[in-house]
Amino acid sequence: QVQLVESGGGLVQPGGSLRLSCAASGSIFSISRMGWYRQAPGKERELVAAITSGGTTNYADSVKGRFTISRDNAKNMVYLQMNSLKPEDAAVYYCNLRSIRAPSLGYWGQGTQVTVSS
Repeated sequence: QVQLVESGGGLVQPGGSLRLSCAASGSIFSISRMGWYRQAPGKERELVAAITSGGTTNYADSVKGRFTISRDNAKNMVYLQMNSLKPEDAAVYYCNLRSIRAPSLGYWGQGTQVTVSS
């Protein structure tokens, strides 16, 4: 029903920046929240940032002040601007969409790899 396609990951040095993009398409109804999750090797998946249908944002404490989530409703795009990247930010980043028609865990993108290394 809904497809999420992520892009923008890659290799960056500590202190650098990346901008992740998520394009949503398909039968999208009554979005509750869109968010970015990440999972590093050996760690649990965690919520990084989220934005509600009303535009309210929420961030993990570890990224607050460095990451910014935004949305372009006209283009069905969600972004994650990541600044001042740290090695501990390295992970696979996943876009997630929750709606009344979504599965219980929402819809997920394929993930995009972010590597932070000198």
